[in-house]
Amino acid sequence: MLIVDDHDLFRSGLRLLLEHQGFEVADADSGEAALCRLRTFPADVVLMDVDMPGISGIAATRQVLAHDPRTVVVMLSALSDDAQVLEALVAGASGYLLKDAQMPDIVAGIEATLAGESPIAPRVAAGLVERLRSSTRAQPPAPAPVLSERERQVLDLLAQGWDNAEIAQRLQISSSTVKNHVSRLMEKLSVRNRVQAAVYAAQEGLVDGDRSLSG
Repeated sequence: MLIVDDHDLFRSGLRLLLEHQGFEVADADSGEAALCRLRTFPADVVLMDVDMPGISGIAATRQVLAHDPRTVVVMLSALSDDAQVLEALVAGASGYLLKDAQMPDIVAGIEATLAGESPIAPRVAAGLVERLRSSTRAQPPAPAPVLSERERQVLDLLAQGWDNAEIAQRLQISSSTVKNHVSRLMEKLSVRNRVQAAVYAAQEGLVDGDRSLSG
């Protein structure tokens, strides 16, 4: 895991706490330093601050994923601005956590990311849902991709924040079948991860915006 944050005290403190949780952790104090560090420390997960000197966390996220699309980036920020959250998710971030969260919640978010989920802080999700609803009302609808009824069911549950096992139980199908549906959905929607699929679905009116991302 790589922590990217320009605040030395916060970065070093979080690193110690995560190391005590059993994670192997490195850190960098800027987006540029993170890109250099990843050449010798290929982290599975990058905890990325949003607002940093030099290139922003969002710009760094794009470059990290261009370097290795298998890397999972989770934004860890003091900011919950709806526009910035949406920009980070569209850039490829798999989740958005807040720095003022309790340590168990941050660890749970990291573990959820490693399990293939897309953690979003509840306070962030609430504002994001409203922004997506407003955006949907303000823009003319774009041609929607052709989805099967089952794919729409999976997308609706995914956008509510359900993981594969929960979706499988709800639809009474196997987890591997859900995984296949999710992979096809991401391909059809031209998105990188589950949270981008949920954002796209809410923006395009493919699912109920009142429930999307808030599960």
